[in-house]
This record gives sequence, C-alpha cells and structure tokens, in this order.
Amino acid sequence: MKALIVVDLQYDFVPPDGKLAVPGGAELPEKISNLCEALKKKGFLIVGTQDWHPRNHGSFASTHSKPPFTMGELSGAPQMLWPDHCVQESKGAELDSLVKGHLEKVIQKGTNPAVDSYSGFFDNNKNGDTGLNDYLQANNIKKVYVCGLALDYCVKFTCLDAVALHYDTNLITDLCRAVTVQGGIDALKELKLKKVKLVDSKELLK
Repeated sequence: MKALIVVDLQYDFVPPDGKLAVPGGAELPEKISNLCEALKKKGFLIVGTQDWHPRNHGSFASTHSKPPFTMGELSGAPQMLWPDHCVQESKGAELDSLVKGHLEKVIQKGTNPAVDSYSGFFDNNKNGDTGLNDYLQANNIKKVYVCGLALDYCVKFTCLDAVALHYDTNLITDLCRAVTVQGGIDALKELKLKKVKLVDSKELLK
C-alpha cells in the first residue's frame, strides 16, 4: 500500500496573509488537491499533518521577547524562533480548504509547548510520537510520497523520519516550497544522501 503525506498545508504558511508565509506556497493547494483526487482513484491513503501550537509555544520568538528568525534554545536544543503561527483554533492553523476534504486522517503536531515538532512522526527531541507511524502501519503502508510546506523544515524532517522507519520514501519535489532558497537546496542534497527518492508529480499521474 502507498500513502501521500501532505505536510502542513495551512493558511499561516500560505502567502499572502500567512503569519509564516512560505514563498511560492500559494501555488500548491490547487495542485496538491488535484494530485490527491488522482491518487485516491489509484488506492492511495491520503494523510495530512497539521501544526497545532498552544499559545506562547516555546518556538515562538514572542515567548522569549526576541525577534523572529533568530536562534534560541528550547529544552536544551538549538531552536529557530518563529513568528507566532498555527495557534490552536486560529484561522491560520486551519488546513487549506482545497486539500482538507481529501485527507483521510489529520495528524496534529507541535502541541507540547516545551518542544517543537517539525516531523510528522516525532517531536524534535524524538520523545513525543504523533501516532503517524502507527496509523500507516495499521493500513499496511510500505511506500510514502511526501509534499507540502516547508521543504527545508517540516517536509525534510518528515522524510528523514520516514526513511529511518524503513518506509520507501519519495519526495514530490515540484509540490514543495522552502522558507529560503538555500535551505531548499541544502534539504534536497541531504535527502538524496539519506536515500529519499526525488520524484515529480507527473510521474505519479501516469
């Protein structure tokens, strides 16, 4: 069985109004929606991840009275301090309406204020399990395809954990966008080294 994992396609990550808008992110919802529709017909399981932060989360720059996009520390680990984003029950935390209806399961992450959670599988300290692996295993998933936002953070770490958990892991490169250009380039290099296959969505639609 195969699964498509749509990472964090939430309004706060989508320009122009997102509080942590990823450049080019507005290009993705319609394209990913079309892909979801096509892959459902091929028997794919469609899963989404959702950043779901409590107010005053430890990854927020405002919590530390520091400027956004500076490095800090959280639970003993280096932490990029972000603008407040994807706060529970806020409009910005909602999944994009074009994609939400296609998702058979939504995995929430980043709920612990003491640790960030980039990956859809675990928090950044690998202490908190989101339940995604159990869900995929229960559905006999062996192969995953990953897309969404942002390539250099949550998409990358979701892929790395998928490989570590022995899934045949594929990144849909044309359906991801990065916070920074260099971050995206570096992420692709790292993922290739870790044996993540880089594919184009057109290959899935054949």
